[in-house]
Amino acid sequence: MILKARHHFFFYPFFRFYAGWIIYRHFGRVELTGEFRDRKLPVLLLANHFSWWDGFFAMYLNVNVIKRKFHFMMLEEQLKKYFFFNKTGGFSIRKNSRNIVESMNYTSELLHDQRNMVLLFPQGRIESVYKDPIRFESGIGHITEKAGDSIQILFMVNLIDYFSSRKPGLYMYISEYDGFKYDKDSIQEAFNRFFRECIWANTLKSND
Repeated sequence: MILKARHHFFFYPFFRFYAGWIIYRHFGRVELTGEFRDRKLPVLLLANHFSWWDGFFAMYLNVNVIKRKFHFMMLEEQLKKYFFFNKTGGFSIRKNSRNIVESMNYTSELLHDQRNMVLLFPQGRIESVYKDPIRFESGIGHITEKAGDSIQILFMVNLIDYFSSRKPGLYMYISEYDGFKYDKDSIQEAFNRFFRECIWANTLKSND
């Protein structure tokens, strides 16, 4: 049995507030590039995973741009250790077990409701922000092929740079997947193409 997402009456609103507060406290600037065209569909958010911060970045984006009920997949042992996250939309996955199919099916179930957003880190682990290409776990295809064009697939790439500032700047990039194929390899290829575009765009920035 997987741990299904909960949205506690206190902890969920607190997490929504805390995500914005902690980001503005620790980052000197927050810059969002890209557009989200709300088509009133469930949203699958696929993001790079390079730090402890990544879930907070996604919540910040959701509160300010996407405006859906927030859900995210988390390793079962971590979710049990940090039970708070289960009360803020986290649900479990246990790798290399039969429960992985249950987690994939539960994700698909969440994506039948247009009020929902599901955050997934398709790498399945924290890796260097410079890791290129990003390799997707196979389960992503199970979700996207099943959903097809009944959901919005949104890419999110988060990058951090200091330039000449004491505090780092957070540079968030978003882009909707506009392909016609929903298999893992097609979406992985599109995500990596977008990831490289974001890296290049960030190299052209200055501290001005």
